[in-house]
Amino acid sequence: MTILLSTLNARYTHASLGLRYLLANMGELKNETRIQEFVIGAKTTEMVERILAYAPKIVGFGVYIWNVEETTKLVATLKRVAPHIVIMLGGPEVSHETNEQQIVQLADYVVTGWGDVTFPKLCGEILRGPKPLMKIHAGVQPPMADIALPYSIYSDDDIAHRTLYVEASRGCPFKCEFCLSALDKTAWPFNIDTFLAEMEALHARGARVFKFVDRTFNLNIKTSLKIMQFFLDKLAADPEDPVYVHFELVPDHLPDALKEGIAKFPPGALQFEIGIQSFNPTVQANISRKQDNDKAAANIRWLCEHSHVHMHVDLIAGLPGETVESFAEGFDKLWALGPHEIQFGILKRLRGTPIIRHTEAFGLVFDPHPPYTILANRDIDFLTMQRLVRFARYWDLVANSGRFTHVTPVLLGTSPFANFMAFADWLYANTDATHRIALDRLAALTGKYLRLQGVEDVDGLLASDGHGVKQKTAPVPSVAAPQRQARHLAA
Repeated sequence: MTILLSTLNARYTHASLGLRYLLANMGELKNETRIQEFVIGAKTTEMVERILAYAPKIVGFGVYIWNVEETTKLVATLKRVAPHIVIMLGGPEVSHETNEQQIVQLADYVVTGWGDVTFPKLCGEILRGPKPLMKIHAGVQPPMADIALPYSIYSDDDIAHRTLYVEASRGCPFKCEFCLSALDKTAWPFNIDTFLAEMEALHARGARVFKFVDRTFNLNIKTSLKIMQFFLDKLAADPEDPVYVHFELVPDHLPDALKEGIAKFPPGALQFEIGIQSFNPTVQANISRKQDNDKAAANIRWLCEHSHVHMHVDLIAGLPGETVESFAEGFDKLWALGPHEIQFGILKRLRGTPIIRHTEAFGLVFDPHPPYTILANRDIDFLTMQRLVRFARYWDLVANSGRFTHVTPVLLGTSPFANFMAFADWLYANTDATHRIALDRLAALTGKYLRLQGVEDVDGLLASDGHGVKQKTAPVPSVAAPQRQARHLAA
């Protein structure tokens, strides 16, 4: 074995789509190439030992915002004990502001952007000559038809135990300045028939959970309908062996033909991730986000009321021009629409994104360490931003988890943001923690807070969510959906 492809995933269940694309496109070097994935938190020396067991000549690392610090340590150690191994880097974290990064200084070569063509080419030159003269190589973007699809590389173990990431297209036509997709010129689709043939093969091998990473699934409605019909056909053929599909959806583009298809999916089969980010038109203009807020709200309401889709809708705190008050107004508006989950995100400065142009005008202050989270801005000071960070964490533990589906509406009352912020402040004051809060303790603390607010029959309310001795945990229905979504379905 000559070439090893590696990365540190956030969880074991996350299978790297990027590494599998590289392996699929290695050409004559494919038989000399292997994949070795790790999980963040693994011991550096043990990872080095496992890498050296392959005796590779080249190791390529996929570098992302969540793994760059640990990958830097891994590369540094690998270079100490095996300096003869050629280290190549790729991925979004090293594709921008490249020269100033420590991990780049440690490595031998870096591929920025698309690696499907450039990485195999560089490997061939390193192994057979002539040796590349430049350290940093801009990835060549090939025609989509020339990219070998990677889905056959998912192993049986991947299919049985891990999330299968798939994409019918790459890129995005929108220019939201907090997102790396703002640098794309458009979206590029794969041939839909070729793609669906790959999905057919995955399904035949036992795959039942498909997570689409396309930024704009509903951009081309004709293609969207064809993909949805593929999965509807699978559901119709065997309702007792369901599929679960996750798409990212543009919120203000939901024509009747798409609604008709969506309405056909049964409970537990379909999830949409919808990026609202902000309902504030001024903030939207600041970040070059084009969105019809009325249409977006109407579409979310329709999906909640007329479909069985699990709704996961995103808001981002800390955007330039967004005050706590305007964010709260947007949060309350979104809660009233009824999505199952509100993903409360905190702005991050991804390398290369245009959001940095607002630094001076809006006083943006970002953490210098990954994931480069905003610490303060002109409208939100550091201490207030910390409160928002805790709000987001507790929101995920309570509201989004599906473990407090009956408690949450009572907790929020008629002023959702203000009431949950008060709860978050109280919870932090009584725990001094945002992580490692056991579920039974969290339930007890939530009950205590509700009693302090004068809520009646708190024990019964908690029992309705399966907490306490009065009632066992409610059964989760047997569906293909991941457990958290299944809890919402059970409620």
